[in-house]
Amino acid sequence: MATKAAFIGLGVMGYPMAGHLKKTGHDVTVYNRTAAKAEAWVKEYGGTSAATPAAARISSTGTAGARVAESTGKSRAWAVKQVTN
Repeated sequence: MATKAAFIGLGVMGYPMAGHLKKTGHDVTVYNRTAAKAEAWVKEYGGTSAATPAAARISSTGTAGARVAESTGKSRAWAVKQVTN
């Protein structure tokens, strides 16, 4: 059984990191502030994308609760707020 994972943020680091998770057999759902980037990732790696950070979290756990690491990037700070609210 594949481990389910949500990956929020597909920037320079996040895009390939999420890809490595998918390549190693994990069931990955991604969220990116720019939907086109998430769609490109899905096309390349075959995972799924979510419309919101919370939806990505729910797809990976089945619950709305979330634990996320804080980041100094503005987009990630926005994502943290969206997931935890």
